[in-house]
Amino acid sequence: MTDSNLLPSGLPRIEHLEMRNITKRFPGVLANDHIHFDVRAGEIHALLGENGAGKSTLMKILYGLYQPDEGEIVINGESVRIHSPTDAIRRGIGMIHQHFMLVETVTVAENVALGLKSPHEPLLDLGAVSERILALSEKYGLQVDPQAVINDLAVGERQRVEIIKALHRGAALLILDEPTAVLTPQEVEDLFHIFRNMAKEGHALIFISHKMDEIFALTDRVTVLRDGRVIGTVMTEETNKRELARMMVGREVLFEREKRPVEQGESRLRLEHVHVVGRDGLPLLKDVTFEVRSGEILGVAGVSGNGQRPLAEAIVGLQPVASGKIIMEGKDVTHLPPVEMYEIGISYIPEERMHDGVIKDFSVADNAILQDHDRQPFSRGIFLNFKAIEAHARHLVRSYRIKTPDLKTPVKNLSGGNIQKLILARELSRHPRVLIAAQPTRGVDIGATEYIHARLLEQREHGLATLLISEDLDEVKALSDRILVLYRGESMGIVDAERVSIEELGLMMAGEKRMT
Repeated sequence: MTDSNLLPSGLPRIEHLEMRNITKRFPGVLANDHIHFDVRAGEIHALLGENGAGKSTLMKILYGLYQPDEGEIVINGESVRIHSPTDAIRRGIGMIHQHFMLVETVTVAENVALGLKSPHEPLLDLGAVSERILALSEKYGLQVDPQAVINDLAVGERQRVEIIKALHRGAALLILDEPTAVLTPQEVEDLFHIFRNMAKEGHALIFISHKMDEIFALTDRVTVLRDGRVIGTVMTEETNKRELARMMVGREVLFEREKRPVEQGESRLRLEHVHVVGRDGLPLLKDVTFEVRSGEILGVAGVSGNGQRPLAEAIVGLQPVASGKIIMEGKDVTHLPPVEMYEIGISYIPEERMHDGVIKDFSVADNAILQDHDRQPFSRGIFLNFKAIEAHARHLVRSYRIKTPDLKTPVKNLSGGNIQKLILARELSRHPRVLIAAQPTRGVDIGATEYIHARLLEQREHGLATLLISEDLDEVKALSDRILVLYRGESMGIVDAERVSIEELGLMMAGEKRMT
């Protein structure tokens, strides 16, 4: 093997990987329909498509988690079978998952060494592993301390550890599955710098993202999937957002929603010096104070895990408040249970939609009335009124463009975007006074995102007070009137959404800047 066939690390280079005619069927679903996809050394190739378009299935086939029904994978001109992730790693294919696969209570070196053979078995050769981590850190600008415990690392640093793990295992090709989902803007730019360095060194990268700006900032080519088929592959510099969106959804997509001026009214929801403490006695929220008025969307920005979920759950009665007050339209509701919070006009879109938002084995119709099944017109005493339930569910499905085979379909069979639209429809159909919307478009494709944004702005014009919790800064800026930034459970300030920059928000999210 000549030097030109090796990466600077000395590992074999994947010059060209092709997925030819890949077809994968599940019961009732053709997930991949004769897909052709390829990536070359030194290239960052984006894979784009709506939820259910077939991206994940295709990458799971490449990583050995699924076997194709038809087609072949060709590496450097040789047809190969990848039977498992271990087989994929052996062939130089690594995967960086959206959710980190790290053991938080041990060091970086121990995480990297886990699962690998050691020359000193049963002992780990952590000295050699640490030296290799330092060498890779220096080569790619990763800045990772081998002796650091994962628990002590920031989110961006943990992402780098995942990359180190893949590189240490010899990854010449990296599959990057939504790698920026939990990072600040500054961390995203640092990560992109690392990816560009890897491409320059001869690695091949496959980048999966819903964020158009990231695709144009990072990638060389884009392949768009729709309904399990390849719609087209284009050079990134030769296309634009509108063309890619049209390829994804088959129609024009509005990227910028007009946020019309709305005269804000009375205070609907107010928090005064709210403290929330976790089961371990550590603070989750510290002295948080703000209000949301009718006709206002107050955005909550922050890196994942900085108090957003405790905030939402404290407001709706799912998390005890240690001290402070929650005021709803002048009434102290601090310690009311969830059922009473719903009765006084609070609706909630939880961030974990499959765990907290729906009952996945229940039908679409059943999920449409979850909180209201014991009330008229959906029940008569102890008996359910199935005609009323069906009429209500059919109205929501039609009004919110929810794609489902029928009303009896289990919710678990719907795409993520349609589940999210069902939750939104159910919560808004209750005509709430306050809406708590936590990550309403997380993992949702561009078409469903466009629709959800339009509905939230429509409700703003109708006077709804909305607390929008999102890790997508573009979303927060586009929809919000004001933005509250949380860092380690503390408010770093409330800023005007139109006047604050992404850079300023990033510094606040990192705890480096406080606005008064």
